Amino acid sequence: MYLSYSPFWLKWLYPTLTWHRSRKEKYVYITFDDGPIPVVTPFVLNTLKKFNCKATFFCIGENIVKHPSIITELIAQGHTVGNHTYNHLRGWNLADSDYLDNIKKGATLTGARLFRPPYGRIKKSQIKRIRKYLPETEIVMWDVLSGDFDDTISKEQCVSNVLRHCKNGSIIVFHDSLKAFKRLEYALPLILENLSEKGFQFKML
Repeated sequence: MYLSYSPFWLKWLYPTLTWHRSRKEKYVYITFDDGPIPVVTPFVLNTLKKFNCKATFFCIGENIVKHPSIITELIAQGHTVGNHTYNHLRGWNLADSDYLDNIKKGATLTGARLFRPPYGRIKKSQIKRIRKYLPETEIVMWDVLSGDFDDTISKEQCVSNVLRHCKNGSIIVFHDSLKAFKRLEYALPLILENLSEKGFQFKML
């Protein structure tokens, strides 16, 4: 179970994490988790190019190793790369030291100062370790979740999830994964078109 937006109480519980940017300007931040992979990530890159949209990709380390040409193209097109661990690990199920080691392994490959915990799950004790051992790291969450990973919702619902909750400074999450592709392929162009028509500009984290 999940919400398509981040409620105030969650932000209150984890105030040191990044949930959104400034509400003063009409910018949104498009982000993608779980790539890079063939077919899906190239589709995303082509779609972003059509809308002159720069985005932030939270990449899994082992996918970078498997698909180096895709990450090279992603960077060449001017997008930002973030760290999503090496193996897409769920922090709540791991010892803090093991989780930190996996984050460090991902950081070595991405060279990123941005980190997003897979599944949005991270212990406060793990946050403290990141602050201590990787002090330059910004832990990025979101305030709008598209739900493109969810097989139980329609592609139309995916569009609605984003457009209903999006506002100035929103950090929006999509997934460049095979599981999400059926909904992402439909939703991403429509969402970018709609947000553009509403006057939103797209920025990278």
